[in-house]
Amino acid sequence: MNQAAQQLHAQLIKTRRSDPHSANAVLKGYAKGSRPQEALSFFFFSLRQQVAGTEPDSFTFPLLLHACSRLRAKGPGKQLHGNIVKQGLSMDMFVQNSLIHMYASCGGIQCALKVFERMSKRDVVSWTSIIGAAAAAAEEGCSAVALHLFDEMLEEGVAPNEATMVSVLRACADSGTLSTGRRVHRISKKLKLEVKLHVATALVDMYAKCGSIEEARELFDQMPERDAFAWTVMISGLASHGRSRDALSLFHRMRELGVTPDERTMTAVLSACRNAGMVADGRRYFEEMKKSHGIQQRLQHYGCLIDLLGRAGNLEEAEEFARRMPIDPDRVIWRTLAWASKIHGDTGRAERLVREHLLGLGFGDSGSFVLLGNIYSTARKWDQKARVWAAMGSRGMKKPPASSRIEINGEIHEFEAGDGRHREAEKIYLKLEEIEERLREEGHRPRISEVLLDVDEEEKAFQLRHHSEKLAVAFGLISSGPGEKIVIFKNLRSCEDCHETMKIVSRIYGREIIVRDRVRFHRFSRGTCSCGDFW
Repeated sequence: MNQAAQQLHAQLIKTRRSDPHSANAVLKGYAKGSRPQEALSFFFFSLRQQVAGTEPDSFTFPLLLHACSRLRAKGPGKQLHGNIVKQGLSMDMFVQNSLIHMYASCGGIQCALKVFERMSKRDVVSWTSIIGAAAAAAEEGCSAVALHLFDEMLEEGVAPNEATMVSVLRACADSGTLSTGRRVHRISKKLKLEVKLHVATALVDMYAKCGSIEEARELFDQMPERDAFAWTVMISGLASHGRSRDALSLFHRMRELGVTPDERTMTAVLSACRNAGMVADGRRYFEEMKKSHGIQQRLQHYGCLIDLLGRAGNLEEAEEFARRMPIDPDRVIWRTLAWASKIHGDTGRAERLVREHLLGLGFGDSGSFVLLGNIYSTARKWDQKARVWAAMGSRGMKKPPASSRIEINGEIHEFEAGDGRHREAEKIYLKLEEIEERLREEGHRPRISEVLLDVDEEEKAFQLRHHSEKLAVAFGLISSGPGEKIVIFKNLRSCEDCHETMKIVSRIYGREIIVRDRVRFHRFSRGTCSCGDFW
């Protein structure tokens, strides 16, 4: 807060008198300075004391709502919303835009949508705020809401700006809607926004996350200017697609051109090492962060290195590294290490890590219980697995359902395991039977250890055949032309049986299949995967 605002505040406290202009100056100093909490304290103090001349106006509330946004303070924000209604300012567009931004910043997307829907007049700021709010929301389906809002905005004749395009492209990237992303790209060209740094970077990110790393790289190479974030987005995209050597080569080029990496860049670099099992390189880049680049290692960097060590089978080193961290490991790190122990057959270590560092430390969410159930299932300890499921049931927990999405002709189709709701269900299951027959001819046998239930092997094989990504690939085969890529987005990590199946299907049907799971992209072609079976 600047000195003038501090003096105004002191005068108000002393005289209990002010004027709207001076009061707003104090609020602005606090809200946009280093002490946003003081803006709220100052306002509510003035209300309680009924200080003369501090009645709020249409300039006051946007400042206060800005402070709430910075603090992620939804409670005070809702209280201010009530004051706004009482003051008769609920239809002021400037105030409404600020309310949308506040609710969006505080995770209140539904409240933001209600404010937007009640607006009688909307400008580009209104549309951009609500589209950005929906694109950033963690709630399922909000990316589709953002894209729908964008279409409405265009229909109403409101021209999007740079910030609008960035938010829409984010929604495309998160939902994997490549055809919509390409349409947004065409619109950005028409509006001459494609050359703007933030839009160009968002386009690169969208293409990479929608499975078209070639288009992402082509756009990146054409960018007239690139900042550290643009380089980071491209490095991260290459790493997620299994092109780790290309990612590291690009990082070295970035350094040669004098662009300084930041902590996000180093996360991308370490991810490239992790995805390719490059242990020595990962250790070196981790050590060089502080020495060569002056970047302090953070939780995500430790997590990448521990994941790399664990996947490579260096379980003892990975666990010791986690114990010696100067930052407390979070549940993701312990879960990652437990999963690596399970993959490498060290079920004793895996069970101990889950019980000591997840369930024992209060991280007893459904993911931790499901992981423990996986561990017991792999070890064929069915009675202990049953106790885990019983414990989940007693706590009201459920395993999150696996789902897979595929875009065909601009429409998103979503499948869950054993799903029969799709309008083309009969054709999908007929295709699935054909695939299964051809897999048997190739000598493929279902990996029944992937199924957690204690049922007979025939039932386990049946369940594996109907995993969500297998339904999605069957639909992709009947709905797209010969030679077309099939791109699938899965909300969880792929199982080993589905991974092996996709390799064989890519060969016998002569199709490239791209699957984005929770960890990375898998590009299946001619019977092999870009991950090299390392994931």
